[in-house]
Amino acid sequence: MRLLTKSFPCTLLSLVGLSQAAVVSHQWTLSNKDISPDGFTRSAALVNGQYPGPLLQFNKGDTGLITVNNHLTDPTMRRSSSIHWHGIFQHRNAENDGPSFVTQCPISPNHSYTYQIALGQQTGTFWYHSHLSTQYVDGIRGPIVIYDPNDPNKNLYDVDDATTVITLTDWYHDTAFNLENAWFAGGPEPVPDSGLINSAGRYENGPLVPLTRINVQRGKRYRLRIVSASANGFFDVSIQNHRMTIIEADGIAVKPYVVDSLQILPAQRYSVVITANQTVDNYWFSATQTVRGATTASTNPNFNGSDTFAVLHYAGASSGEPTSSQVFSSGPVAFNESQLVPLINPGAPGGSSPPDQVFNFTFGTNTSNGDVWLINGIQYQSPSVPTLLNILTHANATFGTNEHTLTLLPNAIIEVSFIGTAGHAFHLHGHTFDVIQSASGGAPNYINPPRRDTVSSGGTATAPVRIRFRTDNPEAGLAAVFAEDPSGIRSGPQSVNPDPQWGQLCNIYNQLPDDLK
Repeated sequence: MRLLTKSFPCTLLSLVGLSQAAVVSHQWTLSNKDISPDGFTRSAALVNGQYPGPLLQFNKGDTGLITVNNHLTDPTMRRSSSIHWHGIFQHRNAENDGPSFVTQCPISPNHSYTYQIALGQQTGTFWYHSHLSTQYVDGIRGPIVIYDPNDPNKNLYDVDDATTVITLTDWYHDTAFNLENAWFAGGPEPVPDSGLINSAGRYENGPLVPLTRINVQRGKRYRLRIVSASANGFFDVSIQNHRMTIIEADGIAVKPYVVDSLQILPAQRYSVVITANQTVDNYWFSATQTVRGATTASTNPNFNGSDTFAVLHYAGASSGEPTSSQVFSSGPVAFNESQLVPLINPGAPGGSSPPDQVFNFTFGTNTSNGDVWLINGIQYQSPSVPTLLNILTHANATFGTNEHTLTLLPNAIIEVSFIGTAGHAFHLHGHTFDVIQSASGGAPNYINPPRRDTVSSGGTATAPVRIRFRTDNPEAGLAAVFAEDPSGIRSGPQSVNPDPQWGQLCNIYNQLPDDLK
């Protein structure tokens, strides 16, 4: 299963100047339950029995306290877990970032851990997911929204609430653990059985499951927050007879950009504004799913990526599905990532001046096993001691070759180039970055490049995808791990100081039998 290639940073926390901040607490139970979002019944791993998991809603400056009680019992899935809060910086709070064996040991069955998530000045659309191996594919994933009362694009929309949050996910009829084992035993790379919009979807020759309905009233403008919580599938979104104005990408407000269709990769998020200005009726919301560029797969006859729909329902219209064809023209204005311009403080760190450190990541596969993905010839393997714990306990921490850990200088401009495997998604924890050269093509842009936290890799040695960011957030980062300012993690004004509960996670986990890990 092709998962995201990621850098998992440890990060920092500050509540300065947030006098209006609130503490928002949630109790979560991870458990197994049979569900059938596309009509096929299977056991899933869920948060509070929901799929997708519950929407987390915050206001700018809030702190989240999320207590995760692990009651997973199904032996066909992993039973330990950890939760990553995708896109949240976690300043001085690395132990709560979530990636197993990078910033923490997993939460063992019948144990709990409380994540403290300080949101600082961040706003926008994010998501959470299990961060233990491929576990989130089995269901532990859901959206996060941080509302900004002073959103600079607020005058463009009338409605922005829980009803306008839309998740796109690939869905599998077998468990991630079983699919992964079959793949590594020589079988084909897993392909999803269906695509889901919120909690509903259909697979080829499956039952006609009622589709998700997105309710609107004629004359109003809606901010749709679209979250790809996918592991493998890409989605191309369009709405019949409605244009979309992009105003946010991965938590970054952008200059309004009007499109007829939108490509969204795994882990990316967009806010788009639509105006309900059409005749009162039902319209198709389409999210065509592709896997390795195709909407079908010979290895899985269930998969039909052209059949991922919801219904945009105008108040006063019939309760059924649109009567028009699902094949409709999305209009001539196609999405191009290079056209995303940050609304606030555009410009890459350092401009066009040389960066302080340069890393070239060449993606490839093992010559003896094409299912093993490599970066610069190295297959990442999780260490037995989490990277953060290693750094905190050893002044001169060393890392094994297969940990692929790269040390970054403090307060430095970092440039990373991605070569090969076009379309594979790369996510950096603890930072947003400027995409100075996009997979969309074009010349390098240092003046107002897209800024986000997840990007399509690819390109060639002469025209790679290139990103820049500044190391202003001492951290430890996976698949390649960035250890940013290790000494700053251990001591000083931006150091990380985990509480005793975090320290016990490894002690408990290391005593588990293998079948409970």
